[in-house]
Amino acid sequence: MAHITGQRLFDPAQRILLAVSGGVDSVVMAYLFKQAGLPAGIAHCNFQLRGEESVRDEQFVQQLAASLGLPLYTTRFDTNAYTERHNVSIQVAARDLRYQWLEEVRQQEGYSYIATAHHMQDSVETALMNFCKGTGIAGLHGILPKQERIIRPLLFADKDILIAYAALHRIDFVEDSSNITDKYTRNFFRHQIIPRMQEVYPAAVKNMDNSIQRMRETEILYQESVARHRKRLLSQKDDTFMIPVLKLQQTVPLQTVAWELLKDFGCSVAQLPQVLQLLNSESGRYVETSTHRIIRNRSWLLITPAAQTDAPLHVLDTAPAHVTYDNGQLHVRQQERGQATIPTAPETAWLDAAKVSFPLILRKWKQGDYFYPLGMPKKKKISRFLIDQKLSLPEKEKVWVIESAKRIIWVVGLRIDDRVKVTTGTENIIAIALKTRD
Repeated sequence: MAHITGQRLFDPAQRILLAVSGGVDSVVMAYLFKQAGLPAGIAHCNFQLRGEESVRDEQFVQQLAASLGLPLYTTRFDTNAYTERHNVSIQVAARDLRYQWLEEVRQQEGYSYIATAHHMQDSVETALMNFCKGTGIAGLHGILPKQERIIRPLLFADKDILIAYAALHRIDFVEDSSNITDKYTRNFFRHQIIPRMQEVYPAAVKNMDNSIQRMRETEILYQESVARHRKRLLSQKDDTFMIPVLKLQQTVPLQTVAWELLKDFGCSVAQLPQVLQLLNSESGRYVETSTHRIIRNRSWLLITPAAQTDAPLHVLDTAPAHVTYDNGQLHVRQQERGQATIPTAPETAWLDAAKVSFPLILRKWKQGDYFYPLGMPKKKKISRFLIDQKLSLPEKEKVWVIESAKRIIWVVGLRIDDRVKVTTGTENIIAIALKTRD
């Protein structure tokens, strides 16, 4: 109870759903809850991976719940089918299935929290594995006592203490044969790595657990510092995030801060040096992560969602017409020229109706496209035109064009084609208005 109170895991009046496999850890947890008079129920998953042994475990937990007088909830999973369907490992499949089902039971049956029987050695194993995988400071806090609706009330206890408690009180439990093999990474650390460490430092598990406690508090300070750097360096405009190059270059510690800023944008540890090289590169260079592109654009690093391929095209058969697309809405109408002054706003295009043929095609520009910019007698590739407009790479990727009879007549929102401009001889016009997204 001291651990529960100290970690503020739950109120003693709240109902707790106990995840019980039948092994010594979870069985001792069930006995402790019963002994303390805490309201609880037992949930057991049969993953159907160990044949009759899985059935034995299920039956054992049924008998345990009956002997303790606690409500019981059970389920069976086709874990192998889930593994094949989602292309994940057995361990990942079992974890996903287990926690999804436990949460469903928790909500349906009115429990406040789900309790798992992770103990001190489990937490140390997790921290060691994360250290070897290079997960950074967040991986060194081991298993947390409380995460949303999951609580771990046994983290204070070493495995040997739980076994001794079961022996003292003559508590039966079952052994999972898969825990004996070193095929799984955790078992290798449990059976091979930690025992060798204890040969040199007998109190290694307890000492590392003490360090884990301090690491959790250190992480709080660390995250506060990261938040200050994030506020100073990261800004957002629409779907683009921006980092000032000079400020990032002057940041200490550079690699740590850069990693914390960029990891949420799909940047891997291996890609971080490539991104930092952008700080000294010319404009236009970029690094593609799993979800984003990080682009050097003058004095900024721009972070944009990964470019989409196969952008759709829109066909406007006649005027009037209205179309909604990625950048906003286009309204097309035909009218007499009249005496009105030709608008100069980039969001509006007036074209000579006699020189425009329907249907009009609205699409994204592509390499090789060209047009005759208004006021110029010679054609120009749109790629060169966009460079002259000093557009960043993300901005270039958002540029659309309208073509008529296989000729580009408007680079939308930027420039019309000189060949379709309104002249003194124009009688009717095609007026196109762009309303951009806010």
